[in-house]
Amino acid sequence: MLSYLQELTIRLATGLAELPETERARHAAYFLAAQRSDGGFAGREGESDLYYTGFGLRGLSLLGELYGPVAEKAGAFLRGRLRSQAPIIDFLSLVYSAQLLDMSAGVNVFADAKADWPDAVAEALEVYRRDDGGYAKGPEGASSSTYHTFLVVLCMQLIDRPLVEPENMVEFVMSQRREDGGFVEIKPMRRSGTNPTAAAIGLLRICDALDPAVREDVVEFLAEMQNEEGGLRANTRIPIADVLSTFTGLSTLRDLDALDAVDVSDARSFVESMQRPEGGFHAAAWDESHDVEYSFYGLGALGLLS
Repeated sequence: MLSYLQELTIRLATGLAELPETERARHAAYFLAAQRSDGGFAGREGESDLYYTGFGLRGLSLLGELYGPVAEKAGAFLRGRLRSQAPIIDFLSLVYSAQLLDMSAGVNVFADAKADWPDAVAEALEVYRRDDGGYAKGPEGASSSTYHTFLVVLCMQLIDRPLVEPENMVEFVMSQRREDGGFVEIKPMRRSGTNPTAAAIGLLRICDALDPAVREDVVEFLAEMQNEEGGLRANTRIPIADVLSTFTGLSTLRDLDALDAVDVSDARSFVESMQRPEGGFHAAAWDESHDVEYSFYGLGALGLLS
């Protein structure tokens, strides 16, 4: 059975295959140029790290460009990070990046690792578990996070290990549901967000715990997040659409077979307006710069809308 991320990758790559070759080539050139000499990828400042390397490799994979020297250099970068301490998001980036390299280019990042490395990763993730059944952002975090609980589920899928007390995860996520129809990131919040709602629905789907009432409310909530720009907002207090919220919202609606709840044509126009002539994407109308993370979200949104 394919994991959530594997299914998503196939869906996006299939959609992107419909784009004109010139458009694909521009974005491929952008991601290829973003790879640094150490084989990794960086954000808008600083050195290469696992988080941005994950987005760089995902972008290249979607465009069919993850092979040869590019993949070999990325593999070397990841091997150099195997023994480093990392937060949940970096665990996921490392494991999924390694899987992409293995599938796309036959580069085995874990070739020299101990055979029980998946068990070590699973054990390390349990440090983040909290009494409410969720997982915190960091080992010292007091509050469970909807997003990071979802990341743990994704990581456990990738390393082929069973979820620990999945019913408690579901109970925690459902406690994050609010009257506006969406979900919040941490308990004190009262106003739902597009991105924690997407994470919540992803987890509920994986755990086969999504009921019709939740689905109906989430579809209505996400539809309300689309603004006059055509994209989706992070929450109702933010007036400007962004490509991250647009991507996660559209992906969730697609998972719920409800993409027609938003104006798809307007959404496509918004995403296309965020494209840079040289390839890559801006995050939102206010953004004058760019990076591989938001460029992946823009690319993914085009894949969903193709």
